[in-house]
Amino acid sequence: MRFISLFLATVVAVLFLPAFFLDTSLAQSSNFTVYYVSLSGSAIVPQMAETTASGGAGAILRGNKLRVSGTFANLSGNLRDYTTDPPVPPNPNVTSAVHIHRGAVNENGPFQYALKVSLNADKRSGSLSGEYDLTTEQLQALRGGQLYLDLHTTTNRAGELRGVFKPL
Repeated sequence: MRFISLFLATVVAVLFLPAFFLDTSLAQSSNFTVYYVSLSGSAIVPQMAETTASGGAGAILRGNKLRVSGTFANLSGNLRDYTTDPPVPPNPNVTSAVHIHRGAVNENGPFQYALKVSLNADKRSGSLSGEYDLTTEQLQALRGGQLYLDLHTTTNRAGELRGVFKPL
Protein backbone atom coordinates (compact mmCIF):
# COMPACT_ATOMS: atom_id res chain seq x y z
CA MET A 1 0.00 0.00 0.00
CA ARG A 2 2.83 2.39 0.81
CA PHE A 3 4.39 1.76 -2.61
CA ILE A 4 1.09 2.62 -4.30
CA SER A 5 0.79 5.85 -2.29
CA LEU A 6 4.38 6.79 -3.13
CA PHE A 7 3.78 5.98 -6.80
CA LEU A 8 0.62 8.10 -6.84
CA ALA A 9 2.39 10.98 -5.11
CA THR A 10 5.08 10.85 -7.80
CA VAL A 11 2.45 10.80 -10.55
CA VAL A 12 0.64 13.78 -9.02
CA ALA A 13 3.90 15.70 -8.71
CA VAL A 14 4.89 15.01 -12.32
CA LEU A 15 1.43 15.82 -13.69
CA PHE A 16 0.50 18.83 -11.61
CA LEU A 17 3.43 20.65 -10.09
CA PRO A 18 4.81 22.07 -13.35
CA ALA A 19 1.39 23.60 -14.10
CA PHE A 20 1.11 24.66 -10.45
CA PHE A 21 4.25 26.79 -10.68
CA LEU A 22 3.49 28.17 -14.15
CA ASP A 23 -0.10 29.21 -13.35
CA THR A 24 0.03 32.47 -11.38
CA SER A 25 -3.50 31.98 -10.07
CA LEU A 26 -2.33 28.75 -8.42
CA ALA A 27 0.96 30.16 -7.20
CA GLN A 28 -0.71 33.02 -5.29
CA SER A 29 -1.69 30.79 -2.38
CA SER A 30 -0.07 27.80 -0.76
CA ASN A 31 -3.37 26.35 0.49
CA PHE A 32 -4.17 23.31 -1.59
CA THR A 33 -5.04 19.66 -1.09
CA VAL A 34 -3.83 16.81 -3.29
CA TYR A 35 -6.14 13.86 -3.97
CA TYR A 36 -5.64 10.59 -5.80
CA VAL A 37 -8.00 8.07 -7.38
CA SER A 38 -7.09 4.43 -7.90
CA LEU A 39 -9.38 3.07 -10.64
CA SER A 40 -10.38 -0.60 -10.65
CA GLY A 41 -13.19 -2.84 -11.81
CA SER A 42 -13.65 -4.22 -8.30
CA ALA A 43 -15.04 -0.85 -7.18
CA ILE A 44 -17.98 -0.90 -9.63
CA VAL A 45 -21.40 -0.87 -7.94
CA PRO A 46 -23.62 -2.86 -7.72
CA GLN A 47 -21.43 -5.61 -9.21
CA MET A 48 -17.70 -5.53 -9.93
CA ALA A 49 -16.66 -5.48 -13.58
CA GLU A 50 -14.77 -8.42 -15.06
CA THR A 51 -11.79 -6.53 -16.46
CA THR A 52 -8.02 -6.34 -16.53
CA ALA A 53 -8.25 -2.57 -17.03
CA SER A 54 -6.68 -0.19 -14.56
CA GLY A 55 -6.12 3.50 -14.13
CA GLY A 56 -5.44 6.31 -11.79
CA ALA A 57 -5.75 10.04 -11.42
CA GLY A 58 -4.45 12.86 -9.33
CA ALA A 59 -6.28 16.03 -8.38
CA ILE A 60 -5.45 19.35 -6.79
CA LEU A 61 -8.05 21.35 -4.91
CA ARG A 62 -7.36 25.04 -4.34
CA GLY A 63 -10.29 26.95 -2.92
CA ASN A 64 -13.24 25.49 -4.78
CA LYS A 65 -11.32 24.73 -8.03
CA LEU A 66 -10.55 21.05 -8.66
CA ARG A 67 -8.06 20.05 -11.38
CA VAL A 68 -8.03 16.38 -12.35
CA SER A 69 -5.61 14.47 -14.60
CA GLY A 70 -5.02 10.75 -15.06
CA THR A 71 -4.63 7.72 -17.29
CA PHE A 72 -6.28 4.37 -17.97
CA ALA A 73 -5.27 1.22 -19.89
CA ASN A 74 -6.40 -2.25 -21.00
CA LEU A 75 -10.10 -1.45 -21.37
CA SER A 76 -12.21 -4.45 -22.38
CA GLY A 77 -14.08 -2.42 -25.01
CA ASN A 78 -14.35 1.00 -26.55
CA LEU A 79 -15.47 3.91 -24.41
CA ARG A 80 -19.25 4.24 -24.27
CA ASP A 81 -20.48 6.85 -26.75
CA TYR A 82 -23.21 8.86 -25.04
CA THR A 83 -24.32 10.46 -28.32
CA THR A 84 -25.49 7.06 -29.64
CA ASP A 85 -26.06 5.33 -26.26
CA PRO A 86 -27.46 8.03 -23.96
CA PRO A 87 -28.16 7.61 -20.26
CA VAL A 88 -31.68 6.98 -19.00
CA PRO A 89 -33.09 9.39 -18.06
CA PRO A 90 -31.37 11.64 -20.62
CA ASN A 91 -28.75 14.07 -19.30
CA PRO A 92 -27.21 16.48 -21.86
CA ASN A 93 -24.27 17.14 -19.48
CA VAL A 94 -22.99 13.56 -19.80
CA THR A 95 -20.69 14.21 -22.75
CA SER A 96 -17.97 11.63 -22.17
CA ALA A 97 -17.61 8.10 -20.86
CA VAL A 98 -15.46 9.32 -17.97
CA HIS A 99 -17.13 11.42 -15.33
CA ILE A 100 -17.35 12.39 -11.69
CA HIS A 101 -20.29 11.34 -9.50
CA ARG A 102 -21.29 12.22 -5.94
CA GLY A 103 -22.19 9.30 -3.68
CA ALA A 104 -21.08 6.80 -1.07
CA VAL A 105 -18.53 4.13 -1.91
CA ASN A 106 -21.15 1.36 -2.04
CA GLU A 107 -23.82 3.19 -4.05
CA ASN A 108 -24.27 4.91 -7.39
CA GLY A 109 -24.74 8.64 -7.11
CA PRO A 110 -25.75 11.51 -9.36
CA PHE A 111 -23.57 12.72 -12.22
CA GLN A 112 -21.52 15.85 -11.45
CA TYR A 113 -19.00 16.53 -14.26
CA ALA A 114 -17.78 15.02 -17.54
CA LEU A 115 -14.02 14.76 -18.05
CA LYS A 116 -12.12 15.34 -21.29
CA VAL A 117 -10.70 12.12 -22.73
CA SER A 118 -7.78 11.62 -25.13
CA LEU A 119 -7.56 8.09 -26.51
CA ASN A 120 -4.34 6.41 -27.58
CA ALA A 121 -4.14 4.71 -30.99
CA ASP A 122 -5.30 1.38 -29.52
CA LYS A 123 -8.62 3.01 -28.38
CA ARG A 124 -8.35 1.02 -25.11
CA SER A 125 -6.06 3.37 -23.21
CA GLY A 126 -5.63 7.08 -22.83
CA SER A 127 -5.74 10.08 -20.56
CA LEU A 128 -8.42 12.10 -18.79
CA SER A 129 -8.52 15.66 -17.51
CA GLY A 130 -10.80 18.39 -16.29
CA GLU A 131 -11.05 21.54 -14.23
CA TYR A 132 -14.17 22.32 -12.22
CA ASP A 133 -15.53 24.91 -9.82
CA LEU A 134 -17.08 22.85 -7.03
CA THR A 135 -20.19 23.87 -5.12
CA THR A 136 -20.23 23.87 -1.31
CA GLU A 137 -22.08 20.53 -1.41
CA GLN A 138 -19.49 19.02 -3.79
CA LEU A 139 -16.62 20.28 -1.60
CA GLN A 140 -18.21 18.57 1.41
CA ALA A 141 -18.64 15.38 -0.63
CA LEU A 142 -15.00 15.48 -1.79
CA ARG A 143 -13.72 15.99 1.75
CA GLY A 144 -16.04 13.25 3.01
CA GLY A 145 -14.88 10.63 0.47
CA GLN A 146 -18.09 10.85 -1.53
CA LEU A 147 -16.89 12.01 -4.94
CA TYR A 148 -15.82 9.27 -7.31
CA LEU A 149 -14.56 8.91 -10.86
CA ASP A 150 -16.32 6.43 -13.15
CA LEU A 151 -15.33 5.14 -16.61
CA HIS A 152 -17.85 3.36 -18.90
CA THR A 153 -17.21 1.13 -21.92
CA THR A 154 -19.39 -0.62 -24.47
CA THR A 155 -18.50 -3.93 -22.80
CA ASN A 156 -19.22 -2.64 -19.28
CA ARG A 157 -21.91 -0.02 -19.86
CA ALA A 158 -22.62 0.43 -16.13
CA GLY A 159 -18.93 1.06 -15.51
CA GLU A 160 -15.58 -0.65 -16.05
CA LEU A 161 -13.41 1.38 -13.70
CA ARG A 162 -14.28 3.35 -10.58
CA GLY A 163 -12.42 5.00 -7.74
CA VAL A 164 -13.03 7.46 -4.92
CA PHE A 165 -11.06 10.71 -4.56
CA LYS A 166 -8.86 10.30 -1.45
CA PRO A 167 -6.51 12.86 0.09
CA LEU A 168 -2.83 12.10 -0.35
